[in-house]
Amino acid sequence: MPDLSPASHFDAPGHPPATITEFRGVRSLHLGTSWVQGAMRLAKPDHIELEYVQMMMMWMLFLDQPRHIVQLGLGSAALTKFSYQRFPTARVSVAELNPNVIGICHAMFGLPPNDARLNVREMDAMDFVLDKANHGTVDVLQVDLYDEEARGPVLDSQEFYQACFDCLTDDGIMTANVFGDFSNYDKNLLNMELVFDAVVWLPEVHDANIVVIAFKKAPQIDFSVLYERANAIKKTMNLPAKNWVTGLKAWMAEQ
Repeated sequence: MPDLSPASHFDAPGHPPATITEFRGVRSLHLGTSWVQGAMRLAKPDHIELEYVQMMMMWMLFLDQPRHIVQLGLGSAALTKFSYQRFPTARVSVAELNPNVIGICHAMFGLPPNDARLNVREMDAMDFVLDKANHGTVDVLQVDLYDEEARGPVLDSQEFYQACFDCLTDDGIMTANVFGDFSNYDKNLLNMELVFDAVVWLPEVHDANIVVIAFKKAPQIDFSVLYERANAIKKTMNLPAKNWVTGLKAWMAEQ
């Protein structure tokens, strides 16, 4: 068992310290505050525990064989581990600014070491998306960027979302967690809509987290097909994908 007592292992200066709590079999990640930045059920370390984090995988309704999955913001590494394990032919890249988060994920959340398919880098997400070497190379971009106070996305400008768009392949998809004050929702959604061909957001879950799916090229949506895909995702991945389709359908009915 890892030594859970000293937080000093994960408090490199210049960045918020990474700490954990455990309650009823769930280990949670914190960045020096009470805000939960990610979670892992100890009995199911490879399962995605939080509902909104599960929803970040709803791109699977539209893409079944991504070649390159990118995560901006590591959190507790739930999405990174899931993508790495469940899509064995895909490369998985991560940009995480805080070395304390990377360290604690390796030590306490089962993040595997980098290899030929996995590349977790200590770097700013903005630098990653602005790097022209990454443009046109990403099939799936998962964005979950928060500071220790979880006030709202750290990066939310039109410039940032344009750079995200530029990183995607022609059929690429971005999912993003938009959390915080209601003004944050409006700002983020507006800036996404200025850039992406289609932007859809699902109903709020888990303490005001709203997950958005943005398409570089708007898809043709057939709900009967999506429900079939959702059933397959439930069987093979054990994720509640039917709820995602129902949420998409409800959103479209309101437009």
